[in-house]
Amino acid sequence: MIDFELSDGVQTMRQMVHAVAEQMMRPIAREYDEREHEKPWDFLNTMWQVSNGHPIGGTGEKKKEKDGPSERNLGMCVSIEELSWGDAGLYLSIPNSGLGGAAVAAAGTAEQKERFLSRFSGGKPKWAAMAITEPGCGSDSSAIQATAVRDGDHWVLNGTKIFCTSGLMAAEKSEGFVVVWATVDRSAGRAGIKAFVVDAGTPGMYVTKVENKLGIRASDTATLVFEDCRVPLNNILGSPEVPKTSEGFKGVMATFDATRPIAILLSRAVYDPTIANALPQTSAAMENWNGTGIPDDATFAALAADLKTNQQAGKIAEFAKSLNARLPGARSQILKTARALDKEGVTDVVPIVKSIPLWTSPETWATIERGRHALTAIVSDTSGRESEAKRVVRVCG
Repeated sequence: MIDFELSDGVQTMRQMVHAVAEQMMRPIAREYDEREHEKPWDFLNTMWQVSNGHPIGGTGEKKKEKDGPSERNLGMCVSIEELSWGDAGLYLSIPNSGLGGAAVAAAGTAEQKERFLSRFSGGKPKWAAMAITEPGCGSDSSAIQATAVRDGDHWVLNGTKIFCTSGLMAAEKSEGFVVVWATVDRSAGRAGIKAFVVDAGTPGMYVTKVENKLGIRASDTATLVFEDCRVPLNNILGSPEVPKTSEGFKGVMATFDATRPIAILLSRAVYDPTIANALPQTSAAMENWNGTGIPDDATFAALAADLKTNQQAGKIAEFAKSLNARLPGARSQILKTARALDKEGVTDVVPIVKSIPLWTSPETWATIERGRHALTAIVSDTSGRESEAKRVVRVCG
């Protein structure tokens, strides 16, 4: 029989992370949403100290083989959910190896993983970022125009990258690095795409803009320009040879895959408080809801009856019921897969993504989008200040 219960270790870890989200993140979430480009250093330094030696997502101890499998993947998924519940922007601002580290883990050699990732185990807070999106290249990552040309013992990078999560912190404000995806041969198409690690402060790498965003403001999103930026030959991830296949492009996709569980876990965590706060006039209908998870069917039925004269509110009730039917299933599949991978000793999270058909379900994402529009239309604050419910929708929608 499949056991869906969390172990005592994961339960304890979850309670600890939830306490961090409730006591450290939620009280400052609005402040740093409204004070964009300022950093909550007390929070960031605390999270950095906690992560040293005890990565967020671990259960605080290494299990011996006789005591059962590791719970690394399961702990990561549960931690992401709780931290996202605290605040999505603050969660993404936590110093760590991030997308850049995911790229190194997915495409780097053992020596490169040691050289680039060991810095995250001590010292001052550090960030890593991934630079792939360009002004003329969005979802079609294979159309990258940034170039990498070999010149003696170096690669010379030229090009512009936009929408780099933690780009400012990784490139200039810490001793981190940026993984830059560029082509060594445009005529080769996807096969010519390679990844290059550029250490913070490398001459020729410039942060030219930090975006003013609609949401997730505690996390910086930057534009990086590379002008004759020289990096050592051994900073390329993978082989410099251009194969007949598209292995380089597959490395890009593997990096994205490794972070996709965040999407479902964040969505469920975000909509819990949003639904609770968006309709204060329905408090009577919500009496049976204890405030954890998504309300049950009976509560939704009462909610819909109470709001039958309000078309917009009815849309929210319909959306919430649909979301209730979809996201928990995806979440359960994530945790089940994570547990299976831990049992097999697998540390690569890509299989978690590939096992979940809901990632490609248009119905799931259409449900979320309909709900976002409905919630945005109804939540308001007569005081003139943006309501907390509307802020959550803006930040995470």
